[in-house]
Amino acid sequence: MTLFPHHYLLSLNFTLHKHKKIHAGDEGAIADPTSELRAALILVSGIWVNVQRGWLISLLHPRKEESKNVVSLSTVIKGVLLQQALQAAVALSMFQVTSRKGVIEKPMQPSLWVQILQVGIAMFVMDTWQYFVHRYMHVNSFLYRHVHSQHHRLVVPYAIGALYNHPLEGLLLDTVGGAISFLVSGMTPKTSVFFFSFAVIKTVDDHCGLRLPGNPFHLLFGNNTAYHDIHHQLHGTKYNFSQPFFMMWDKYLGTYMAFTLVKRLDGGFEARPDDAGGWYYRHESEHKDTNGILQIRIV
Repeated sequence: MTLFPHHYLLSLNFTLHKHKKIHAGDEGAIADPTSELRAALILVSGIWVNVQRGWLISLLHPRKEESKNVVSLSTVIKGVLLQQALQAAVALSMFQVTSRKGVIEKPMQPSLWVQILQVGIAMFVMDTWQYFVHRYMHVNSFLYRHVHSQHHRLVVPYAIGALYNHPLEGLLLDTVGGAISFLVSGMTPKTSVFFFSFAVIKTVDDHCGLRLPGNPFHLLFGNNTAYHDIHHQLHGTKYNFSQPFFMMWDKYLGTYMAFTLVKRLDGGFEARPDDAGGWYYRHESEHKDTNGILQIRIV
């Protein structure tokens, strides 16, 4: 998942400019392009700084397990750079279009409690949008084969893999989802800077393969690294669709797969389906129906 909706760049641009009322047709109606580039640089560099943690700290999966991935690291990096270039181009283009329409004026910032409520609404809207779009990309064989399967070439995800997906998926899942969240919540551009920065960092953390003590994302959210790791495993692709914040839609609609973290003999942990919540994966051969199909019961 990659979050780079055009209004994110607009939000950063609002915070970087000294705000004056600008009318369409005025000499200053089109904002200084250096400010737009500066805004794009903030987002892109922030993502890459966060990604570095995945290479500096021990992983949920040992390095040797990355051989299960059917795409090389160099290909992933190229794909991420392409994705960021395309989304930056869309963002810059949308800014140029928006800046020509009427008056650009800094909105009044609401109280802290109102902003907290707006962020909560945006989180709910984004989770709802991404759950149903994400699930449909698994249900629709054409979309999965030609679009979403690109992301699942990473059976063992790592931090930068959070941003590796098909451009169409980036548009439908992230850009459109981010725009809807922004509009429905009614948040100001300044508030959206915080919200989208938080969402990007959370998404990268969910794919980084790190299970660290005291990680605030793991303390506050059940939807975390191990939760999403199950979805990337071959037996979990039809479960744990929710992202990036909560688990509510998986639990309400029967697509939640419980899991436990099992200590590895060689260090680290392994995320496995919870034997208290359904058939245990280690004994899958004992729980096949007459057609030889594995039965997985989730409660």
